[in-house]
Amino acid sequence: MSRILLIVEDEKDMQELMKRYIEKAGLDLEIYSAYDGKEGVEMYKKLLQDGKKPDLVIMDLKLPEMDGVEATKRIKEIDKDAVIYGFTAFFDTDWANRLLKAGAKKIIPRYVGFEGFIKELREFFGK
Repeated sequence: MSRILLIVEDEKDMQELMKRYIEKAGLDLEIYSAYDGKEGVEMYKKLLQDGKKPDLVIMDLKLPEMDGVEATKRIKEIDKDAVIYGFTAFFDTDWANRLLKAGAKKIIPRYVGFEGFIKELREFFGK
């Protein structure tokens, strides 16, 4: 059974880089993308309906339509067991703290780069 990752990130280049690093790291994940907070909430709902509950959601903070804090709150209303990690340059801010209060389990600071991002995914997925 494949593990499912939902990435909510508005920058297409960043999404593509994340996917490339995940692939290069050999992590066998089914990856879904959303490019704003509202789309992220809708994608989470759709995946649940399709029997593909995301194992992990990677959430950016600064998003069009609906920011990461609001999107996290809405996803947690749909699924209280949703696991959400923030991946943001705004890691040590009040905004990041609000993401944690909204239900995110962890904030991954962007300064750790893609190697640090992959390390977090390996820890989460046990690989």
